[in-house]
Amino acid sequence: MNIRQLSETVINQIAAGEVIERPASVVKELVENALDAGASRVEIATAGGGLSLIRVTDDGGGMDAGDLALSIARHCTSKLSDDIHDIRSLGFRGEALPSIGSVGKLSIRSRPAAADTAHEIAVEGGRIIPVRPVAGNRGTLVEVRDLFFVTPARLKFMKGERAEATAVADIVKRISIAFPHVRFTLSGTDRSTLDLAACGQSREGLQQRIAQVIGREFADNALAVEAMRDDVRLFGYASIPSYTRANSLHQYLYVNGRPVRDKMLAGAIRGAYADVLPRDRHAVTALFIELDPALVDVNVHPAKADVRFRDPGMVRGLIVGSIRQALAQAGIRPATTAAGAMMDAFRPGGTGGGSQPAYAPAGLQASAAAGFDMAASPHRPLNGGFAETVQAMFDTTAPSADARAGVVEPMPEMTARPLGAARAQVHENYIVAQTDDSLVIVDQHAAHERLVYEALKQALASRDVPAQMLLLPEIVDLPEEDAERLASHGDLLRRFGLGVERFGPGAVAVRETPAMLGEVDVQRLLRDLADEIADTDTVETLKERLDAIAATMACHGSVRSGRRLRPEEMNALLRQMEATPGSGTCNHGRPTYVELKLSDIERLFGRR
Repeated sequence: MNIRQLSETVINQIAAGEVIERPASVVKELVENALDAGASRVEIATAGGGLSLIRVTDDGGGMDAGDLALSIARHCTSKLSDDIHDIRSLGFRGEALPSIGSVGKLSIRSRPAAADTAHEIAVEGGRIIPVRPVAGNRGTLVEVRDLFFVTPARLKFMKGERAEATAVADIVKRISIAFPHVRFTLSGTDRSTLDLAACGQSREGLQQRIAQVIGREFADNALAVEAMRDDVRLFGYASIPSYTRANSLHQYLYVNGRPVRDKMLAGAIRGAYADVLPRDRHAVTALFIELDPALVDVNVHPAKADVRFRDPGMVRGLIVGSIRQALAQAGIRPATTAAGAMMDAFRPGGTGGGSQPAYAPAGLQASAAAGFDMAASPHRPLNGGFAETVQAMFDTTAPSADARAGVVEPMPEMTARPLGAARAQVHENYIVAQTDDSLVIVDQHAAHERLVYEALKQALASRDVPAQMLLLPEIVDLPEEDAERLASHGDLLRRFGLGVERFGPGAVAVRETPAMLGEVDVQRLLRDLADEIADTDTVETLKERLDAIAATMACHGSVRSGRRLRPEEMNALLRQMEATPGSGTCNHGRPTYVELKLSDIERLFGRR
């Protein structure tokens, strides 16, 4: 077997397989280069989903002829010192441009601010066209055409133009949130123009950029998150439990200004919302982590989307604790989108469309030009047969759908509360309450279920979980490293009712298990715990199982649907909800109440 040195072109194409997965990867690398060059304006133009054309223009520092020649050589960069652990820029590997030039037609035109002339260099499928002087503005223009024309097999793995254009837009949006002081413009034949104006580097500027990218609805349904632990700072925004999306694509995470898609961070967000969201729903977040570059490794993969923290358990705990604290401090708060969904449900056909007013009932949708003839209309005013004296002759026993909470006017101090004063219970399950400016409908079973669950969790947190002693200790054989991990977390596991101790090499003895779990598969539980400790250095699996038992107990121990409540019981439930964190959703993530503002009700009836 003869060992030989691969050609520079083949080496670049191998690197391109990791760095350049699709057109969005090219856009990411080029935009990051522009930002590292100090650009205040970045313009991106695409065609064919980025496969035909990608053009990125910036007003950054620019490059002279010598820098241009080095920019297309592998591992040549101006962003990295001799210390690989001190990375303070988005790019640092020096692989992107030569990788792009090896699989596409690349041209770079650049001019520093102090230079009179711009220069251009080109690479087509690995073949270099030397530097030449050209006319150009200050900054850099990078153009990539016919991506993957050298490797046509890669084109078969690309999705449609629309899907690739969507991926490009997503990359630009993710990067733009971390740089609110930079203006980003994305245009092309395959999409409408996306123009994100510069907002400044202040907290207000960040809020404006987040609203530009995620939407103003998120700003109305988000909580500020800010905390610091061991020189690691976390700040940003996280949605309230009742404002969710069907996937996790709307979770924006940044480490030292770098957008990342890290499984550990995503798992931390999932853990923070574990008992307030349905399993198929995801929170919306824009979270930033700032820490010493020596405490995080961003050189895990050439795409730089994954990171490794020196203390992942601490970072995970910081995220989970900060979000849960923000949720607790926010009190009870409904999503602003609930009122819109409720109004749509009231409208005929579920929509407010059509030429007729959305509030017009069937049979009254007469032409605007036609006059209304009361004598000819079947919809006449109520006649004397509906008078109170006549109705008194009939049985007027209140049906099950009507149980009044009191005919007296509610006290002002109660209607001023977030959930107001109870006015009625309908269908033995829904409490109708009145506030100063809204109507509130509460699901009594879901609400009480959350209250009982939170009380059980608080009891578990305030003292050690009761344990049951096994008649005979169960010996579990594990790899030596897993056994050591479990033994090192023995004190914490004991607090959760699990007594674990070493039993020779590669084995542990289990003497106690949590009483709440009843009969438990000890072998499987310990292996799951060992895997989780190895991955995140936490024992959340056991806590989640205990919480699941508490949730089941709460479900069966809460007030059931179909039970009539007295007025004082309804108001007591509302006050408890206001005082309990997370009571806006039940244990399964469903909303416990909806609120319809008086202004929305007036719109339903055409008053506004």
